[in-house]
Amino acid sequence: MGERIGLSDAEWAIIGPLLPPEHGRGCRPSQDNRQYFEGMMWIARTGSQWRHLPDEYGKWNSVFRRYRRWVTTGMFEAMLETLAEMVERDASADMIDSTVVRAHHCAVGIKKGLRKPRRLADRAAASAPNSTRGVTPKVARSASF
Repeated sequence: MGERIGLSDAEWAIIGPLLPPEHGRGCRPSQDNRQYFEGMMWIARTGSQWRHLPDEYGKWNSVFRRYRRWVTTGMFEAMLETLAEMVERDASADMIDSTVVRAHHCAVGIKKGLRKPRRLADRAAASAPNSTRGVTPKVARSASF
């Protein structure tokens, strides 16, 4: 069983009203948004598969279906925009994405100290041929062919 990842009551008081109300189907009432949202946070923080979601967050398939519904309706983007507007503008509240982050030269995957790559033509000229037609003796074909 994984460690419970939850929201404080103060955090939920801010996030809860931003989530859409859920309606159950038929005689089944919908489950609590807080429980499902915390299950989504558990998945995001642990990187686990949906099937490994602890039972305390609800049925994994129900949490996943609600997550997919919220993603397709743009609920998460709207929530992030609203939260960003609520936060005072200071350096500790800035968010960045991959468009403003540059990779270090070590992250490219080239090993340190390698020479400049050669062209394919240079490589072919520098390497010995595997076989040469003029040097390879002709083999007589058998009569079965």
